[in-house]
Amino acid sequence: MPIKVCHITTVHTSTDVRIFHKECKTLAREGYEVYLIAPHDKEEEIDGVHIIPLPQKSGRLYRFIFIKRIALKKAKGLDAAIYHFHDPEMIFLGLKLKLSGKKVIYDVHEDVPAQILNKDWLGSLLFRKVISKLFNTVEKWACRYFDGVVTVTNDIVRKFNMNKRTTLLRNLPSIDIIDESKKLEVKREKFTMLYAGGLTEIRGIRELIQAANYLNGQVELLILGKWDDPEYKKECEGLEGWKYTKYLGFKPVKEVYSYMKSVDLGLCTLYPTLNHIKSSPVKAFEYMACGIPILMSDFPCWLEAFEKNAIFVNPKNPKEMAEKIEGLVKNIENTRQLGLYNRQIVETMFSWEAEKINLINLYKDILQDNSKIK
Repeated sequence: MPIKVCHITTVHTSTDVRIFHKECKTLAREGYEVYLIAPHDKEEEIDGVHIIPLPQKSGRLYRFIFIKRIALKKAKGLDAAIYHFHDPEMIFLGLKLKLSGKKVIYDVHEDVPAQILNKDWLGSLLFRKVISKLFNTVEKWACRYFDGVVTVTNDIVRKFNMNKRTTLLRNLPSIDIIDESKKLEVKREKFTMLYAGGLTEIRGIRELIQAANYLNGQVELLILGKWDDPEYKKECEGLEGWKYTKYLGFKPVKEVYSYMKSVDLGLCTLYPTLNHIKSSPVKAFEYMACGIPILMSDFPCWLEAFEKNAIFVNPKNPKEMAEKIEGLVKNIENTRQLGLYNRQIVETMFSWEAEKINLINLYKDILQDNSKIK
C-alpha cells in the first residue's frame, strides 16, 4: 500500500508552482499517495495528486478563522502518515495535528517576521514591530515540535536550527515543466521586456512603467499577474509609460513560461524590503531557465548570487533602469548570449530536478524515525 501524505494550504492556489507542480507531483512520482487540501472548485485528481477542495472565498478574517477549521477537519479525515502545511497562520493547526500523534512538516516560504514589517494594512510601524517579534517567538517555539521544517534560503535555515530536520528546498525552476511550454510564435516589432508576478508597489511596477516612458517607444513592457490594490492599478494605468505597456492579466504557469521564452529581458526589480534583500527569487531562476537575461535590483546578496547572469539597477530609479535597458537594446547580440548562458547555468546548477532530492530524503528520514521530537 502506498504511503498517504497530505499537503495543506488556505492561502495558495491548488496549482501553486512550488506546492503542486514541484512538491506534490514529485512525491506522487516517488510512489506516495498524495493529497492536497487547497482552495479549489471540486474534488479531483490531477497528475497523480488528489485535490481536496476548500472554499475559494476571499478575505483575511474568513481565511484565518473559518477555512482553517474546515482544513483541519478534512486533514484529520484523511488519516495521512505525514502532514505538510504551507501557511504561517496554520502553525496552530500543525500543532493540533502533532498533538493527535501525526508527523508534521512546516514549509516556510518566506521570512514572515520580516514580511510583517512591510504590511501597512496591519497599522503603525510600532505595532508591526510588536507583531513581528511576537510571531517570531511563536514560530520558533512551535518548530521545536514539528517533525521537519522546510525553508527556501540559507538564512532561514539558520533561523530554525532548533529543529534537527530543517531542510533547504530552494525555489528553483523545474526544467521539465518549463520545457513543456512552447515559445510563443509572435513577431515582435520592438525589444520586449516582461514582468511576471504579484502586481504590488513593493514589486516596483510603477518604476518599470516609468522606465518604459523614458525609453520613448524603443521597448515594449509586458506585465503578467494580479493587481493587489485597485488604487495602485489605477495609478499605474495613469502613467505616461502605460502607452508602451501591455497588461496581459493572470495566466497559468505554462503560459507564463511561453511568454518568457518570447521576450528579450526578464524584470525582477523588487524594493529593498527586509524580506527581499536576502531572498532567493524564483522568478530570476525562471527567466534564466527560459533563456533570457534579467534586470535585477542591486541588493548586495543578489549582486553576489547573480553576478554573471543579470544587469543590476536601483529599483527606485526608473531613469537608471532606462539607461541600462537601452544598453541592452543597442547590444542585442550580447544580450541574447547572456540569455543562452543563463539557460546553461540553470541546467547544470539551479534546477528543481536536482533540488528535489532534499524533499525526498526528508520524507524518508521522517518515516524511518519513529522517535518523537521533544
